[in-house]
Amino acid sequence: NLPVGAVILGLLTRVPRSPRRPAALDGFGQLTAVLALAGLAVAVIEGGHLGWTSLPVLGAGALAVVSGFVFRFVESRHRQPMIPPALLRERRVAVPLAVGFAVNAAFYGGIFLLGLYYQQLRGMSATAAGLMFVPMSAVVTATNLVSPRLAERFGRRSVIVLGQLVFTAAMLVMLPLAGDTPVWLVLVLLLPLSMGGAVAVPALTALLIDAVPAERAGTASGLLNSLRQLGGALAVALFGSLLAGSDSGFSLPGMRVGLLAVAALLLVTAGMSRVLLTRD
Repeated sequence: NLPVGAVILGLLTRVPRSPRRPAALDGFGQLTAVLALAGLAVAVIEGGHLGWTSLPVLGAGALAVVSGFVFRFVESRHRQPMIPPALLRERRVAVPLAVGFAVNAAFYGGIFLLGLYYQQLRGMSATAAGLMFVPMSAVVTATNLVSPRLAERFGRRSVIVLGQLVFTAAMLVMLPLAGDTPVWLVLVLLLPLSMGGAVAVPALTALLIDAVPAERAGTASGLLNSLRQLGGALAVALFGSLLAGSDSGFSLPGMRVGLLAVAALLLVTAGMSRVLLTRD
């Protein structure tokens, strides 16, 4: 990544500077947002380890709820809020944010799940398990290049819905995985997982950025990235708690429960995309 980053920094010297826009620091809004997200992450991560009714988990959950309400209250009254409440009431903003959360939950939850599946259930080394993802990475890159062309031809809404349905299929086709599933078949089953997000994310990002004023593009993209990372973190925590508990360290029934939960989430956000977004 270092050479690529150096090239990008060099190219940025040729880009015109963005206009400066003075803005008051929303310190309390940032603090409550961090506390809400941290509390939620801790509660989900530790819930499977300490128990969902343990004092630390309940305390973290309470912190997340209280901080979330305080954040909403603060943002509605701040002169220059970090996240204007009106922004979240716009369908073309709220729906892509929900989709970004669900897509990352599916992708990173699936990667985490398969990494443990390869090593704990099939006995692969960490290096061999990593090499199993190389074909998937190539498919992601190729699909990312195709996604904008699909959006131009069929519309962004259709592409966003399609990507989520492919991801739902990815969760469902992994349900029959077992310790003796042929490796070639596992690689084939990875194809929907590698294509779903690569189809949907470019279209939903473009839709989101076009839906906000130019001066709020950074806010919108930052919010999308935050929710995508939160979705990935919570999915990893969910799968981690569900997979534990068997002698091999990998619970197939727990895996299937997690896959079905993420598939249901994707179906909900796909339905939201179909109903609430206009054809674009």
